[in-house]
Amino acid sequence: MDSAASEKSIIALDDWLQTPAGAYVRAWEQACLDELTADIFGYNAVQIGLPQIDALAASRMPNKWQAAMRTSSHEQVALGAGKRQIAVALDFAELPFASQSLDLVVMPHVLEFAAEPHQVLREVERVLIPEGQLIICGFNPASLWGLRQGLRRVTRSAYLPVAGEFISMPRMKDWLKLLNLGVSRSHFGCYAPPCRTAQWIERYAFMEPAGQRWWPYLGAVYMVHAIKRVKGMTMIGPAWNKKSATAPQAVPATNRK
Repeated sequence: MDSAASEKSIIALDDWLQTPAGAYVRAWEQACLDELTADIFGYNAVQIGLPQIDALAASRMPNKWQAAMRTSSHEQVALGAGKRQIAVALDFAELPFASQSLDLVVMPHVLEFAAEPHQVLREVERVLIPEGQLIICGFNPASLWGLRQGLRRVTRSAYLPVAGEFISMPRMKDWLKLLNLGVSRSHFGCYAPPCRTAQWIERYAFMEPAGQRWWPYLGAVYMVHAIKRVKGMTMIGPAWNKKSATAPQAVPATNRK
């Protein structure tokens, strides 16, 4: 997928998010992000893409920014401007932040529509501080929605944006592992069938708790929470802890001066 195609596909995602199914996804992701980010501490946080969701609404970090694409409309920028500062990124593969400067990066549905998802991840790893945290939202191909999308050639209609390359959870974890981004937690949600009206989505509301209990890995959307691990770094306690652990041996009285 080239850069122009990537930009068009993200615009298609923006349109899809205004549908009843899109509203269903946004509601679940907003609730999950609020729960996750409220307990992540630091100073600098960035949300990359998808201004329809305020991913940092519950974050208590003092500095929060929205990174938007150069093709973002004035309406989208205005949407973010009312919530937090705007940092416009010309290309997500070249983030305008210094290395090891961010405590938290949130990427809702960016990698699926990026021209170079691996490069985007490498940039995120670069700008994160050691032990910095990353949250990724994505569509789950191993779900009823993924199955419906796979049948689009038969049904001659797609349920999700066609240009997206949806990444499975195991594949995402492999990508993160290669960059020393260890997965801390993962979450799945949106278990309703691929319905097109809000009325039918509401009728299947009972499937949300049922899915969480009986088929937790088959939700239409997943969220991955990863932490940047730096090889060779060892967390140590205060110096007095080490001294107390190995008390000095007593000097014999005959050797004292």
